[in-house]
Amino acid sequence: MKHTILTTNEVAAKFIELCRQDKFYEVQTELYAENCISIEANDFLLPKTVEGLQEILKKSQLFESLVEQVHERIISDPVIGGDYFSVSWSADMTFKGQERFTMEEICVYKVHEGKIVFEQFFY
Repeated sequence: MKHTILTTNEVAAKFIELCRQDKFYEVQTELYAENCISIEANDFLLPKTVEGLQEILKKSQLFESLVEQVHERIISDPVIGGDYFSVSWSADMTFKGQERFTMEEICVYKVHEGKIVFEQFFY
């Protein structure tokens, strides 16, 4: 049986669908390539650059361990250009031991052969 490679539009649509259901582990394990690279805007809370799906999963676990409560998340529809798509995120949250605040960011993803191979966050 031939495996169908998802287009950038299809990856973006599945990404949004799963994120809006708070299924972040599924997003990463289903849509990310094993050799994916992730770049944060800074290294204040998380490592600035990690490489490989297992390291990205560890980074996500670290982030989740820092969050006390997520009050609301809003993710935009994707903007798609070629092999890239971007979304804006707004997250109203409280980190452990911190005041409640809203985090706003733009996230850019590169798709190659049906998998996300690169992500970068601007906040």
